[in-house]
Amino acid sequence: MSEKRMTSSRKHHLKSLMLQIAANLIEEEKKEMKQEKDNFMANIPALDLSGDQAMLMEMLKKLSQTIDKVDEERYDAEAKVKKTEKEIEDLKMKVIEIQGMKKPALKKVRMSADAMLQALLGTKHKASMDFRANLKEVKKEVKEEAADAVGDWRKNVDEQAGMDGRMKKFQG
Repeated sequence: MSEKRMTSSRKHHLKSLMLQIAANLIEEEKKEMKQEKDNFMANIPALDLSGDQAMLMEMLKKLSQTIDKVDEERYDAEAKVKKTEKEIEDLKMKVIEIQGMKKPALKKVRMSADAMLQALLGTKHKASMDFRANLKEVKKEVKEEAADAVGDWRKNVDEQAGMDGRMKKFQG
């Protein structure tokens, strides 16, 4: 059973619908944020600027103290967030180390020796090597010597076959 593929026009239509819905949601979210801000600002009492200069200076000092306090809290919150983000990153790295790196499957490539040399040395060097020429040749004489050694051993066994041979073994 093969799955039916979606046509490209259908894909584009669905994508445009999703984008329209997302744009509407963002617009609604902006309206809600503005409404929340307006509601919050409506609850704040208006500043009473009546009074002498000393009262205004006192009010400004209180405002600056509250601003400093809020800044300290914001700084502390940011420091906590950065610390936890660093811990999360460290834990992610540990998880990756525990799982181990997955090595990609390598493809088998068949190349001739000349093609390998050309790939390694580049196109400048068109060196062609005959690797078989450097191989050692096995000479037949070496094999014959080995056959003689076997023959010699057999002669020794034949000589020692009788009682005299065994006695020679212990005496010699």
